[in-house]
Amino acid sequence: MGLAWEDKEVHFDLSFSDMRLAIGEKVIDRLDNIEDTKGNGGDRGKLIITNLRILWHSVTNPRINLSIGYNSMTTINTKIVNSKLRGTTQALYMMTVCHGSRYEFIFTNLVPGSMRHFTSVTGVHKAYTSSKPYRELKLRGAVVHNKRLRILPLEQVCTVLHGVWNLSSDQGSLGTFYITNVRLVWFADMNEAFNISLPYLQINSIRIRESKFGKALVVMCREASGGYILGFRIDPEDKLNTIFKELSSLFTVYASNPIYGIEYEWSSKEEEKQNGILTEDVEEVDDSRNEISNVLMTYSANGDNGKDRPIVYSNELGLAIESLKEGFTIQKLWEVVPS
Repeated sequence: MGLAWEDKEVHFDLSFSDMRLAIGEKVIDRLDNIEDTKGNGGDRGKLIITNLRILWHSVTNPRINLSIGYNSMTTINTKIVNSKLRGTTQALYMMTVCHGSRYEFIFTNLVPGSMRHFTSVTGVHKAYTSSKPYRELKLRGAVVHNKRLRILPLEQVCTVLHGVWNLSSDQGSLGTFYITNVRLVWFADMNEAFNISLPYLQINSIRIRESKFGKALVVMCREASGGYILGFRIDPEDKLNTIFKELSSLFTVYASNPIYGIEYEWSSKEEEKQNGILTEDVEEVDDSRNEISNVLMTYSANGDNGKDRPIVYSNELGLAIESLKEGFTIQKLWEVVPS
């Protein structure tokens, strides 16, 4: 589980499978008349704004596309540019950093007077940056106030358990354990600033193991979060087993339907109506019929469709098929994206 690259990286000319929405990714807005002025000037395209990234693809050739994660964005503002399709106009300007390389993007809305693409991108990016507690491990953060957890907007507390030992030190520290639908939180009773907030998104595994303190709940974090191994002692053992089962269940549920915490409110009902239509349109972009590989397109377009070829047995498929033309193989014909 966990976001691989969608919200963190910049990618060019992705396969259609990588352009599909990730688990938990949702379309927030879609604009049909957007020019990638910087890289594909004069080419009309579509801009899809999700809760993790923005996607752009050419209308004439969808394989010309971009994926820009919000975490890679360093600057978002407007800029006066000279568009091949609009002339001198105000456009959305973005500076990004990915793997040490800097990229800039300029998107021009071809609808006269419309800056909706700028409004949507800036609004969703702000929602993304302000919702990091849903997605990132936090040590000694401002997650507790007066011995009570600061509840996130989409968060629901499932269990509060007192008298839980954090085994990170030789003596252990006594504290309070919160289990919610998006994370687990522990803080020390003597010093609430000594705390940890761990979203399920950053958990690799949850187990019960033996320790020098006896049986303990062991939570292993993903490498992206530092690969920490956290141990908690919960007495009695029956309670430990109950908490383990509850955490494991919540972790499984979260993995199938993650909550990233990125919410964006529209300013009018009319825009909400447009958004509903746009969300439906996205399915057309991801239509598997558009994923036919170049080999299969060549095969289907050949001119002798009316001529039958000899029937042979295919060991790969385990059934009888019409013999393939010279130069074609079953493997290549089944490839959705050319290797």
